[in-house]
Amino acid sequence: MTPTTLVVGASPAAREAAIAIAIAAAIDSHLPTAVILEGIASGSSALESSANPDTLRVIRIAPGCMCCIGNLTLRVTLNRLLRKPPSRLFIALSTSTHLAQIRSFLSAEPYDAFLTLTADMMLIDTI
Repeated sequence: MTPTTLVVGASPAAREAAIAIAIAAAIDSHLPTAVILEGIASGSSALESSANPDTLRVIRIAPGCMCCIGNLTLRVTLNRLLRKPPSRLFIALSTSTHLAQIRSFLSAEPYDAFLTLTADMMLIDTI
């Protein structure tokens, strides 16, 4: 089972920075980790600039509410990623509007056999 953390709120750069800090602070930071980011990079990425391709896989998906588009993009991305499951997974979402629906989707078949949802990382804009 892959521990999976949903990272929500703030700016894309803040979400990526928070994930980078969480990965670096982990005792097992050398284990394969995957990050699914919603949206397009806004320039320099804290994750991608320091990414070791042997231990960190960063995947960007098209911006838009994953729940409202029927989870198709997320479903395809997860299905590909879980062919060789990472040791842990972070999924960054721009808004918490449909967080309960996303958690429900990730907790249902077939993902319940692959993923263990952890506590969400809720970020607040500091601007």
